[in-house]
Amino acid sequence: MQPSIEDKSCIWDAIDACNDIQEFITGMTFTDFENSKMVRFAVERQLLVIGEASKNISEEFKKELESIPWKKIVGLRNIIAHEYGELLVERIWIVASENILDLKKSLVKFIE
Repeated sequence: MQPSIEDKSCIWDAIDACNDIQEFITGMTFTDFENSKMVRFAVERQLLVIGEASKNISEEFKKELESIPWKKIVGLRNIIAHEYGELLVERIWIVASENILDLKKSLVKFIE
């Protein structure tokens, strides 16, 4: 199934945010990340963008990519947006350093 124009727009936003996250953390260790408030906040902002874009992708298209944990992505967005005290730097680091590339690879083929 080809995504609709609206879905493509959301996918593009998510891919763009993935690119930004990768750029922000390139060459960083967890300790570097933990000690850089500016980078942490920048990564959190892009995770919000990914979560919001994912929330707005149609259910029909999401069914085509069941391997992507859509609910977890939106759930992380909700935690970042609403539960400030609950944010764990380790969790954000793992998502940014281990999961973003896989998400990007899954989505990029729908934009080409």
